[in-house]
Amino acid sequence: MNKIWLSLLFGFCMFLSSHAQWIAVKSNIVYDATATLNVGGEFVINKQFSVDLSGNYNGWELGDRVWKHWMIQPEGRYWLLERFNGHFFGVHGMYLNYDISRLEVPLIDFSRRIHYKGTAYGGGVSYGYSLYVTPRFNIEFSAGIGYLNFGYDKTIIRTNTPEGRFKKSYFGPTKLGLSIVYIIK
Repeated sequence: MNKIWLSLLFGFCMFLSSHAQWIAVKSNIVYDATATLNVGGEFVINKQFSVDLSGNYNGWELGDRVWKHWMIQPEGRYWLLERFNGHFFGVHGMYLNYDISRLEVPLIDFSRRIHYKGTAYGGGVSYGYSLYVTPRFNIEFSAGIGYLNFGYDKTIIRTNTPEGRFKKSYFGPTKLGLSIVYIIK
C-alpha cells in the first residue's frame, strides 16, 4: 500500500514540475486579522486551471479562554482570462480541527460555559478576482459558500460534565479572502 502512495506522490510531483510554469505563495489578511497564522500556495496546471492549497493555524489561549484550530483548504480554480489575472471560479474542500472554550463570538452560537472540541469537513464553490499590482505581486479577493459537517464533544465547564458527542450541519459562507500573492516564475 505504501508503494502505491509513493508512486502517486512521485507522479503528482512530476506532473507539477512538467506542467506548472508558475507557482504563487500567499497570505490571507482576513485570517491574519483573527491572529490565525496562514500560508497558501497555488500551482498552475495550464493557462486556465490552477490548484490552490492553504493551511491555517491558531493556537492562542488568553487566561481561561481557548481558541485553537488548524485547517486545510484545497481548491481547484478555473480562470476566465488567464492564470493569476482577473476573475476565477473555484470548487473548494475544507477540513478543520478545533478546540474552543469560554469564548463568545458575535453571531455564532458559542457559550462561555461550554467547551467544544471536534472536527468539521465539507466543501463549496467560490468566486474571486486577482488584481495585478506588479509582475510578481497581486492582491486577491475571494468568497465562497458551501456545506460543513461538524462533529464535536460538548462539555459543561463549571462541573466538567461531558454532555456527549454531537453533529451539526451548516450551509453558508465557507471562505473569505483578501490575500497578498507573490508569484514565483
